Amino acid sequence: MVQAERRPGVLFLTRCCGLVLRAVQAWRAEMMGQSPFHDHCSERAPGYAAYRPGYPRELVDYLFDSVTRDLTMASANSQTVWEAGCGSGQLTQVLAERFQRVIATDASAEQIARAEPHRNVEYRITLADASGLPDHSVELAVAAQAAHWFDLDRYYEEVRRVVRPGGLVALIVYGIHISDDPKIDKVVKEFYGPTLSAYWPPQRKLVEEEYRTIPFPFAEIHAPKFEMKADWNLEEMLGYVETWSAVGVMAKAEGRGPIDEFRRELGDAWKDKQVRRTIRWPLSMRMGRCT
Repeated sequence: MVQAERRPGVLFLTRCCGLVLRAVQAWRAEMMGQSPFHDHCSERAPGYAAYRPGYPRELVDYLFDSVTRDLTMASANSQTVWEAGCGSGQLTQVLAERFQRVIATDASAEQIARAEPHRNVEYRITLADASGLPDHSVELAVAAQAAHWFDLDRYYEEVRRVVRPGGLVALIVYGIHISDDPKIDKVVKEFYGPTLSAYWPPQRKLVEEEYRTIPFPFAEIHAPKFEMKADWNLEEMLGYVETWSAVGVMAKAEGRGPIDEFRRELGDAWKDKQVRRTIRWPLSMRMGRCT
């Protein structure tokens, strides 16, 4: 059961806030000559909460150690993190187990409504470039599977404002997953590429390039590789694929036909739908220090 089903009042209130936020976003875009915020995620928020994989503890341990390496124990235990584009909290929950305070923001009210509460987390519905945080108030700014949606120039300006001198910024991304069966991977890759190619937004290219081509105006730090891992049955795998932005776009353009065909093909390759298979997502990260 996803979080929204347990908290209908919260879902209603956040939807109302979301409508107000979108109006403000549209007004600001018109006044400043910018493109308005394009929401690719709210319609699939229940699927995100149910089927998006969680991030490994090792990743957050590395971020925590990087932030606190030169600090006293007292200072290390009072670090604040700002996570922009938090979605329904896949990284947020892991961050909250190491950091004392996590400010998690997302422009989608639907996503925030489905985020699990945590004593160390404060959720806010706002754009990535308008956190509302005081100047130099956080030690780490992080975004996972989200930076390709941001207005990066404005986001980086906000990072420089809110991160303390010497603090860190980290952008995390993952692309297509790898299963324990090449036949399953072949079906998924054919759907991801030839079938969906016309429906991916242009920002998807940044994901496929592992953020290597995005501008990153910080003193870069070489980061190790990590991976996410899940043991899923067929329905969980299908639920995850249906969270892809291109799937929703294709369904509106062509109907469910191609998606249902993919479901049949994946089922044939999977064989026993109750069998759990190991799925892996290699993670890439751009990390740097604010000066």
